[in-house]
Amino acid sequence: MAKLTKKRKAVLDKVDANKLYSLSEAASLVKEINTAKFDASVDIHINLGVDPRKADQAIRGTTVLPHGTGKSKTVLVLCTPDKEAEALEAGADYAGLDEYIDKISKGWTDVDVIVAMPTVMAKVGRVGRILGPRSLMPNPKSGTVTMDVASAVKDVKGGKIAFRVDKYGIIHSTVGRVSFSPDKIEQNAAELIGTIVKMKPSTAKGTYVKSLTMVSTMSPGIAIDPKSIS
Repeated sequence: MAKLTKKRKAVLDKVDANKLYSLSEAASLVKEINTAKFDASVDIHINLGVDPRKADQAIRGTTVLPHGTGKSKTVLVLCTPDKEAEALEAGADYAGLDEYIDKISKGWTDVDVIVAMPTVMAKVGRVGRILGPRSLMPNPKSGTVTMDVASAVKDVKGGKIAFRVDKYGIIHSTVGRVSFSPDKIEQNAAELIGTIVKMKPSTAKGTYVKSLTMVSTMSPGIAIDPKSIS
């Protein structure tokens, strides 16, 4: 077993592994225990009492974090020529169709989000095997398949995030950076958690939110008391 450094031991000593913290306490503590020399991301892991194999319990959706993620997202809009200027004016980094489909088919995926018009999805489907595994495939449920490409771009640039439960029933999502104030981290996390709580399936039995954990890059996890979420 690797020997703990003094800095790592000091960090671990600050986190009580047997305690369930309030969301407010966690938002403050996650900043205190950060040891990264860069502006680390703050993530939250939500373990839900659902069966993702059942269609009505495969939780997925979007929400707009009030303070954004702290990271500028690169957006590609796949659209017809008459929508290109609109997309670019709204803040898209790239806009077009055939040239980008061709680039993607050759392995280019240097974007964070892809927005597409419904009328071009047949062409987008040709590169689905490339986009799907990278979670880049546009989807109506996440608001990335729409005729209103300008609004979709503004939402993404303004802090809109997509989330989905994994096969283990856990949702993983970024809710900010350690440079954010504790209030901003707390409010972003509360927005995400609140959205997910409202999506509880009627068929889900037992405890819906089983556990909540907040963590920053390279820091230990902070267990949050689900009951502290109002």
